[in-house]
Amino acid sequence: MDIVLYALTVLLYGGLCVADWRALRRASTAPLFGSVPPVPVTVAAGAPAVAGASGVSSGSSVRSGGLHDDSPCARSFGPLSRALLFVALAAHGVLLHMTIFPAHEMVFGFAFALSAMFWLGAGIYWIESFFFALDGLRLLLLPLAAVAAILPLVFGGVRVLPYAAAPMFKLHFVIANVAYGLFAIAALHAVLMLAVERRLHALKGAGFQRNGGNRSGNRVGNRSAGWLSNWIETLPPLLTMEKLLFRLIGAGFVLLTATLASGIVFSEQLFDRPLSLDHKTVFAILSWLMFGSLLTARKISGWRGRAALRWVIASFVALLLAYVGSRFVFEVLLHRPIV
Repeated sequence: MDIVLYALTVLLYGGLCVADWRALRRASTAPLFGSVPPVPVTVAAGAPAVAGASGVSSGSSVRSGGLHDDSPCARSFGPLSRALLFVALAAHGVLLHMTIFPAHEMVFGFAFALSAMFWLGAGIYWIESFFFALDGLRLLLLPLAAVAAILPLVFGGVRVLPYAAAPMFKLHFVIANVAYGLFAIAALHAVLMLAVERRLHALKGAGFQRNGGNRSGNRVGNRSAGWLSNWIETLPPLLTMEKLLFRLIGAGFVLLTATLASGIVFSEQLFDRPLSLDHKTVFAILSWLMFGSLLTARKISGWRGRAALRWVIASFVALLLAYVGSRFVFEVLLHRPIV
């Protein structure tokens, strides 16, 4: 049964990803024709003008760059795709429950942590997609979710936790994974926003070249247009993405705070000490401090821009090292079991 769920999950994630990229590639050919100047047509005296003969009416021009509402990429995530993604999320969730919680025990490790993180991230995106057009985020998220879903099948050397039945541990486990999912989506948002800002600066530089009389500016702009331009143009405006980014970070920070608090209480109940300064705790506290300072600077001085986005990514890397990175080193590289 497990292998069927693995295959179904990966095929659905992968199939949706392939369909999105193919739609994007088809849409990217439109700007190539938009760069061709209109050809003047000489009409003989007395001859009737046929408006539909050449497909271009007088005074009209072909738009270059950008996606039309009826383009393949704009239609790529319709009701059918959303329903298939829901099926993939359901299969992935059942698979995680069956593999992490077998009969009266719990199996976990870095591969299961990544799989659960991207499952929650994909679920958060599925909810977001009802309110925001985030096609560019989906193009990044689905390949990562497909790879993460199959990792537990490849890396099977995980620990069986003897204290999995403790209520405090279950609460700690659920809160921590939801926080991971929120911060994973926030980090992908930051990556996309950096790509959008870089694209805008590149277009601005090309515009300065054209204004300065450089005729090669058009050729530079046309060469830079294509699938990357269309991918970026599927995203909402930067201000919308920025608001959504800090909402995700705010919710994740609350859950990360609850994770640290529940971890302290659980550690005191299990090991009779509230805090153990190991690598996991150090990186988790470091990530909490980094995200907290980001939200504080945002609230006080309105911090934004490339520096803030890079800080988001660095904070997520610190959080990733807190559990996934350390478990990967011990379980895969060092082959050492961890309690």
